[in-house]
Parts: sequence; C-alpha cells; structure tokens
Amino acid sequence: MSSNVGNAQVYEAGDQRVPPDSEKKQNQAKPFEEGKKNSHKDNDSKDERSIGNRLAAAKPQNDSDSGKGDAEAKAAQEDPTLPARMHGNEPSRGAQIDAEIQAEEEAELAKKDAKKKGMAGAKN
Repeated sequence: MSSNVGNAQVYEAGDQRVPPDSEKKQNQAKPFEEGKKNSHKDNDSKDERSIGNRLAAAKPQNDSDSGKGDAEAKAAQEDPTLPARMHGNEPSRGAQIDAEIQAEEEAELAKKDAKKKGMAGAKN
C-alpha cells in the first residue's frame, strides 16, 4: 500500500542507506592530517598538557616584554605618578596619594637620620 500524501523525498531513505564500496572509494575525502603546525595555542587551557609544560611555554612570553615592564616598575618605585606621566596620562588619585605618603615618609626618615647623627656627634 502506498501513500500519495506529502513530498516523495520524505519517504526516500537514500541518505540512511550505506553506499556500496564502489561509491565509497570515489567520494572519499583525504584523511584528516593530525598535528598540523600552529593548530593549537601554546597556553590553551583545554590542551592536555602538564602544568610544567604550560609554565615552560609561558616563560618566553613573559620575558619578552620584561624590558618595558622593568622601566615602569623602577619608575613607580621612584615616583608613583611617573608611569602614568610616561604614557602621557594624568596620574590617578591613588598614585598621587602614594606620592604624598612616600614624600612624608622620606622626610621623616631624613629627620630621624639627622637626629641620630646629631646625637652620635655629641657623644664623641
């Protein structure tokens, strides 16, 4: 018993049947080539690599920018507002407060050193 209802393609099962071997060889694509260069990112968190390997891969990335970071770190130790000025920006309020605190602490230390030196000179 056949039905004339609907589209005939709905009832065909061509896509569900296994093609014969003669057709398989003709339509078969090239096999997938594994391990292509640059197919994965070095620090991909989903790669199955050990933590040591990830750290070893990350080290050169962190070391390559070290020249720029070192200059900024040294500048920040001297004056907290200097890194922002190096980039042409106005220092943040926090950096300004840090600079004030640093200046106050240096003045206090200088005062204490002068007091110690004065006491040491009086004893001699």
